[in-house]
Amino acid sequence: MTYPKSLVLLTGSLLLFNACGGIRHVPESQGGFYYSGIYFGKNFSETLKEGTRDGCKTAKGHYTKNHMLFKSDKDYNDGWFLGRSRCIPLFHPEENTEPVGNSME
Repeated sequence: MTYPKSLVLLTGSLLLFNACGGIRHVPESQGGFYYSGIYFGKNFSETLKEGTRDGCKTAKGHYTKNHMLFKSDKDYNDGWFLGRSRCIPLFHPEENTEPVGNSME
């Protein structure tokens, strides 16, 4: 099956336009959920929020998990993985450091 070139360009342009739009940030007063300065989404259940907070703390080096909820509540489980993946600190190399390893001098 072949598609007209104009249809392919139009579809590609629409996909690109939507992808560049990004996630709209919703204020907390309107159901938006923010934690640690990161916007996660809208209309989260309380256990999803709790899991997100715990996963975020874990990503930042303070292992936190409610094991009972993690095993029994899908919202908590999903939130924990979401928080852990979105809150991973970015790597910032230190300036003016010596290279690691043996030197040939």
